[in-house]
Amino acid sequence: MNHENKSNYVLLSGLLFFFFFTWSSSSSLISIWLNQEVGLRGTQTGIIFSAIAIVALCAQPLYGFIQDKLGLRKNLLWFLGFMLLMTGPFFIYVYSQLLKFNILLGALAGGLFIGATFFAGIGALESYIERVSRISGFEFGKARMWGSLGWASATFFAGMILNINPHINFWMASVSAAIFLFLLYQVKEVKVNALNKLEYGNPNKLTLKDALALLKMPDFWALVVFVMGVSIYNVYDQQFSVYFALLFSTPQQGNEMYGFLNSLQVFLEAGGMFLSPLLVNRIGAKNGLLLSGSIMALRIFGSGLADDTITISAMKLLHAVELPILLISIFKYISTHFDQRLSATLYLVGFQFITQVCASILSPLAGYGYDQLGFADTYTIMGTLVASFVLASFFLLRGERGNESCVTSSISTIK
Repeated sequence: MNHENKSNYVLLSGLLFFFFFTWSSSSSLISIWLNQEVGLRGTQTGIIFSAIAIVALCAQPLYGFIQDKLGLRKNLLWFLGFMLLMTGPFFIYVYSQLLKFNILLGALAGGLFIGATFFAGIGALESYIERVSRISGFEFGKARMWGSLGWASATFFAGMILNINPHINFWMASVSAAIFLFLLYQVKEVKVNALNKLEYGNPNKLTLKDALALLKMPDFWALVVFVMGVSIYNVYDQQFSVYFALLFSTPQQGNEMYGFLNSLQVFLEAGGMFLSPLLVNRIGAKNGLLLSGSIMALRIFGSGLADDTITISAMKLLHAVELPILLISIFKYISTHFDQRLSATLYLVGFQFITQVCASILSPLAGYGYDQLGFADTYTIMGTLVASFVLASFFLLRGERGNESCVTSSISTIK
């Protein structure tokens, strides 16, 4: 790796670190904040997450097509950076006040900001960096590892800070966003050589017709079926912190312990991001997807059976194994089965968009289930659903093609 590529790797890793630090500072304990500070119940919190998912699913196809059209230009990332900078003021002066005034108005405002900034924004950032990694010759997983470390670093302190004053977490998010913008300014646009242009095509010639043609491809819909199943992990995670905190003698102790657990999980996840490309390159993208889905089904189903803090913690930590394999496999599957020029569109539509569609439908249902059936029974139902979709995907997803061995190993690796 030459000096310019090494510099880009460091800067892009920094962007991921501070994006996730900002996101974690404001949102890793958002369910606890909504429950303990704002006073919302499970069903109401489900409505909040549904609103976020609806906005995200509207923004993700747009972000994907825009980023594919921009290619290696940073315009969309600048917009996201300034949105990140507004995180602290938004949560403190707008979001919390609107939620107390009117739950639906607050849900709408939160959905617009959080959905467009974080849940849609991360897909645009990851797809940009994954594309640069292929051209610059470094593993995306090694850069994405720093995103996990950023989330873990913020989460480690978030529970303790929440007990002191949740506003501190929100201001930390804005400070982190300022560093994100500074690093983005330092990133130089990658110059593609002739070979790169032949491989990745000309993004300026990309049309809406090219993107819509994906809807006619059986491979695309096979991927959608798989994503519908694994998207349940987002719904599971939304209010897990509330359930976890209930297992402790006081909410304050639960808040702190969840912060520590989530931080440990994401530190382990960072190690998984570093190592998973080796596994996925060995077993193939399809098998990587099926393996990650199977671990996810075990984790969620097992959470429904767990009745003590140690077992439920072990189930949560399985996420550190599952997520790196899932992210590496999804990028590898996309890059080896579809048009390279549409990588951002495919990731934001085929993965992120479908995830948010499912979340917008399932979040209120899950919240209702937590209130009426309890967390354990609801988790059992979720785990069964994931297992069913993974089984169907075994027959629908395509295995490795003969020419995939020619694809660089850097086309590997999602939070």
